[in-house]
Amino acid sequence: MNRTDDRLFPVLLLCAQALVWPGAPLARGAVPAPTTASLLLAALVAAVVTAALALRRTRPVVVLVVVTAACMLGSGPLPAEALAVLGTAGVALALFTVASERDAFTAVLCGVALAVYQLLLGNRLHGLSDRDGLDLVLTAVLYAAVGGTGLLVRRTRRARRAAEHRLKRAEAERHRLPAVERRRMERELHDVSAHHLTAVVVTAGAALGLRERRPELAAQALEFAVETGREVTRALGAVRAPAPSREDEPPPEERLLDLVAGFRRLDHRVDCEIDPLPDGAVAEAAYGIVREALTNVARYAPGAHTRVLCRYGDTRTDVVVTSTPPQAGAVAHGAGLGGGRGQGFLRSRAREAGGTVHSGPTAQGGWEVRAVLAGGTATAVEPSVPRAYRVAQVVAATGLVLQPLLPALAVRAEDTSSASQVSAGALFALLAAGQAVALLWLRRAPRTAYGMLLGLALLWPVAMDAGNYSGPVLLPPALSLLATCAALAREPAPTATPRKGRGAVAKGGPAATGVSHDRACDQPSAPGGHVTAVLLTVLVHAATATTAVLDRGTAAPLWTVIAATTAGAALAATAAHLTGRLRTRRRQAGLRAHDERLATWTEEAVRDAWTERRRIAAGLETTVLARTADLVTEAEAGRLDAAASRAREALAAMRALLDTVREGQAEHELRPQPTLQALDLLARQLRVTGRDIEIRLTGRVPERLPTAVDLAAYHAAETVLTAGGEEPAMLEFDADGAALTLTATGVPRAADSAVRRRLTTRVVALGGTLTTGPQGTISLRLPLAAAQDDEERHR
Repeated sequence: MNRTDDRLFPVLLLCAQALVWPGAPLARGAVPAPTTASLLLAALVAAVVTAALALRRTRPVVVLVVVTAACMLGSGPLPAEALAVLGTAGVALALFTVASERDAFTAVLCGVALAVYQLLLGNRLHGLSDRDGLDLVLTAVLYAAVGGTGLLVRRTRRARRAAEHRLKRAEAERHRLPAVERRRMERELHDVSAHHLTAVVVTAGAALGLRERRPELAAQALEFAVETGREVTRALGAVRAPAPSREDEPPPEERLLDLVAGFRRLDHRVDCEIDPLPDGAVAEAAYGIVREALTNVARYAPGAHTRVLCRYGDTRTDVVVTSTPPQAGAVAHGAGLGGGRGQGFLRSRAREAGGTVHSGPTAQGGWEVRAVLAGGTATAVEPSVPRAYRVAQVVAATGLVLQPLLPALAVRAEDTSSASQVSAGALFALLAAGQAVALLWLRRAPRTAYGMLLGLALLWPVAMDAGNYSGPVLLPPALSLLATCAALAREPAPTATPRKGRGAVAKGGPAATGVSHDRACDQPSAPGGHVTAVLLTVLVHAATATTAVLDRGTAAPLWTVIAATTAGAALAATAAHLTGRLRTRRRQAGLRAHDERLATWTEEAVRDAWTERRRIAAGLETTVLARTADLVTEAEAGRLDAAASRAREALAAMRALLDTVREGQAEHELRPQPTLQALDLLARQLRVTGRDIEIRLTGRVPERLPTAVDLAAYHAAETVLTAGGEEPAMLEFDADGAALTLTATGVPRAADSAVRRRLTTRVVALGGTLTTGPQGTISLRLPLAAAQDDEERHR
């Protein structure tokens, strides 16, 4: 399909060129007729240009240079009509391909090179001062329009591909998130329960074995059992509801040092060398691998000397845990407590961190666990620039440097005049350059850009008079109108800018919708702004065209001239404005469709993952947590034997729970509604699409919220984050005793009317408030007391 498309346009240009020359002169019977030599030369140039254009997508910059050079060499002996189509549309097509296939710098460099080439060649062949130079201005405008269109196509294509990529990742994660959550809970349950409960069993077993000789160990073992049981309860609670932000956690190396220190308190000899690690998957994998390895040493090799090594480098991260053989006569109180899943979880952790793990006996009879994970350059190295990109840069720069030499190759040269008067073409070029600069500033400063465009438009009749322009009288005003219409089509809201303010607040009832005067960048402005822009454009350009016609002189009545110029300017401005509105609406429709699909997939993924978490958490509460609570009770009562038995029962319950985790995965007819405890799932799903999401819960947020507030707060967060946008977003939850506050920043599309309606519906139902402010900020306040009273009355 691409080859057919690449060949189609060059063939069409070749046919059009054949119709213009020699077709038209031969049909008219022009004298003198085209000679055989000129026909052969024209055919040769046309063949080179057509063949090069057919390969324009593979080497666009090289093709542009070849087409330009071929047309320039043929322009000497051939008449102007012989290359009228290929020399204009062919070069424009090559420039468009450069702009759409290469980066902006290369496109601008090529466009400037072409403009310089046209200037030098025209000056050499014709003498710029003796000609109006309007052909140079028209060519420059053509190249600028073609290059800008190509850049716009490239940007649109890139945005479409990025959106499709995000949707594909979101769709893949929608099916993967429940399984990922299930594996995470399996791994965390195994690591937390096995590590802590194994330590209780080993410590209690050692204290019971030495009860006669060292009775003080029993009291220490009981105290350790109480502390460890409570730690298990807290850790399992974190497994059920992990924090969406890990901002307050200690650094990874500090966590590893605390882990080693905990094993040392159990009378295990552990040496360590740990490098600082960055937060992320590598640090999490290293911590999990070291914890699993040390737990196995405590189970199966009592009294062994263990060495922990963690080296973080640019290319790899090495994690090595080596233990010596157990001491002779030592009793392994933890033997038989494992469930056989540790090795699988080790490989899973290493794989998620982009590495591998191996374990096995050492030559001295001990055991070694060695993992190789990703290093610092795994995410720091930027993708290399393709070789074709560098070649394009060099070719474009070389072509720009060699432009002054190209006119010397022209076969034909005419005598140039020595007239010193400044031509109208030079003045037109300056005005066109000023309008091009104004277009570049359109998005950043729309009012200033439109003022520049309209002000420069009034100077075109002055330039016509100063340069003694004698060409078509309406052509210069039409060029000026073209620039303003391009601005109208690109930015349909030039005069309406967002107003700064605190925003309105929605309180109490449906009449107060809580809207803000601040709008997102892609929101349409008030209709008055569009009408003002169109009216100013019509007035200024009608006055410009009228002045140009009257200065040249005309026999038509004044009112006829004014009516005709006003009608023409109005027609052009209205068409440009409607084009811009249509383009904006299409873009917004595409964004809304993209955001709706992303929001739907995010909701489904979080619901499914939350269902898995609740299912596993329900079994956790009735098995491991219940046995752990009995462990704490027995230890507080001073019954060490019973405490050790409860620890073994908790480990057995944990193994039974892990055996049944993968069961019962059928579709649930009624899925539980996510609450604030599912915020980590929401953040994980959205981060997959490449967006930076940060969610914080302050320490003032109660652990248990009224059900209505809990559900409403989560759905509000989901609505705000899935409203769309690529900006980094942050959500912060806080409470002051009377209300729960949600503050979101970096969410400009949350000010959209549809999003505000959904938020207002949930907020007003609880008697809360909704406030939107500048810079994509939105704040919700949900009262706690009223929701608590309603919940108690419902019960």
